[in-house]
Amino acid sequence: MTAMALGPSPARRDALTRRIRLLVAATTTYNVVEAVVALTAGSLASSTALIGFGLDSVVEVSSAAAVAWQFSAPDHVTREGRERTTLRIIAVSFFALAAYVAVDAIRALSGTGDAEVSAPGIVIAALSLAVMPFLSAAQRRAGRELGSVSAVADSRQTLLCTYLSAVLLAGLVLNATHGWSWADPVAALVIAAIAVREGRNAWQGKGCCAPSPHAPAPAAVGATASAYGCEPGSACCVPGTGSGR
Repeated sequence: MTAMALGPSPARRDALTRRIRLLVAATTTYNVVEAVVALTAGSLASSTALIGFGLDSVVEVSSAAAVAWQFSAPDHVTREGRERTTLRIIAVSFFALAAYVAVDAIRALSGTGDAEVSAPGIVIAALSLAVMPFLSAAQRRAGRELGSVSAVADSRQTLLCTYLSAVLLAGLVLNATHGWSWADPVAALVIAAIAVREGRNAWQGKGCCAPSPHAPAPAAVGATASAYGCEPGSACCVPGTGSGR
């Protein structure tokens, strides 16, 4: 049996590549602003969670830069060749973030300093909670259709920012309204745990290994699944399911 061609047409692939570049640029711009605000507010308020959130924004910028580097290649073959390097950069960034935030959160819980109330921190967390889901969903859809694990992994980082925004917002509000200073480092530890999981997923290349919604021949499925680190029939090989969210 002759295997059917996988993936979108060359014209569609080029359109998806341009869309990912624009989404990466938009995400990077927002994350730079987010990082500056969060790190400044976190330093002023001695907030481990805010500093961790700001560092996550820095990680997202490095991740977006890696994806931008990958998709700056003029041809599809070169972009695919840069995929694994991009995923490794994303994973290492996550692990570094988790290590720093965990150590600082444990230090805060040991009683070396309580976080102060931060109105700018609450504002930036709420704004990110509103903005990031849309950027993540758009890039995830484009990455899945294109069959790019790194683009999907980068969208997961953006989605992670949504979760972190919710955790951060809860911790900052509890500290502001009830004086629960312990809520800040606890929120930071949650951020670190999520970062470790996402770093592991990126290192293993987990995302979405289905480059096209069209069902190919079984032999083609096996080849594509193997290339993206998924076994035939696994959940991650079906668009919209599995770890790709």
